[in-house]
Amino acid sequence: MLRKTMASFLMLAMVFTYSYTINAQESEDYNMWQNILFTPDNTQLKTLGVNMRKHNQTYHSESPYDATVYNITTGPNAGKMIWQMGSMMFKHNDGRPSTNGHDEDWRDNVMPYIKKIHTIEYWSQDDEKSNTSMLSPDNIYPIMFVRYFEVSEDYGYLMNNHFKRVSETIKAMDGVNPWGLYYNDFLQGDLGRHVATVGFMKTWAEMDEDRNFKATFEKLFGADQWQMHLDARDDAFTNRWDEIWVYNKSLSGK
Repeated sequence: MLRKTMASFLMLAMVFTYSYTINAQESEDYNMWQNILFTPDNTQLKTLGVNMRKHNQTYHSESPYDATVYNITTGPNAGKMIWQMGSMMFKHNDGRPSTNGHDEDWRDNVMPYIKKIHTIEYWSQDDEKSNTSMLSPDNIYPIMFVRYFEVSEDYGYLMNNHFKRVSETIKAMDGVNPWGLYYNDFLQGDLGRHVATVGFMKTWAEMDEDRNFKATFEKLFGADQWQMHLDARDDAFTNRWDEIWVYNKSLSGK
């Protein structure tokens, strides 16, 4: 029992430190974002909007501290919002805009209109597997299909190959298919927000389109591999859920 428990713990630790491995190997140019998940005070949305926009324009208009705000429109967090900073690296926190009135402005003009901050997380992109070269700072893909994954303690080792095949399939599909793979940089306990994929869309109508993922997958790996791919996914992850994020240009201050 002890041996099995230790083996499971070590495997889980390997999964959760995967993003740190990426950062260590590509420390000069890794991409990471700070996300703040919060519930706005719905009775003070106008004031929050004005104040957050001004705050972001004043203190978060330039890289790597530029801020982007999203409305979560579906899923268990619908009605909440994301305040995002980056892309950045951990070292940039040492020079974050905490002076010249920044912290006081956030405290006095933003926080009073936020009901609750649920979590602050750092997410690192798997640059090798992601397909995001077509993205740009002007947010031409304002709708994000976010899928969260909880990694299995026993079968988490299947995750890398699963996403490797997903990545290769998306890159082989016809058309432009922006997609990113992200790892939560810190342990989450029972929150389960371990890994996330993001599909970037220009319009909601894209969700009605058939992108032929399965057909492309079978062309690359063989029709006999499709069910095995699904089975490995179900083993690698104990839970999955989706959210749609919509870019809030006004609150982003852009």
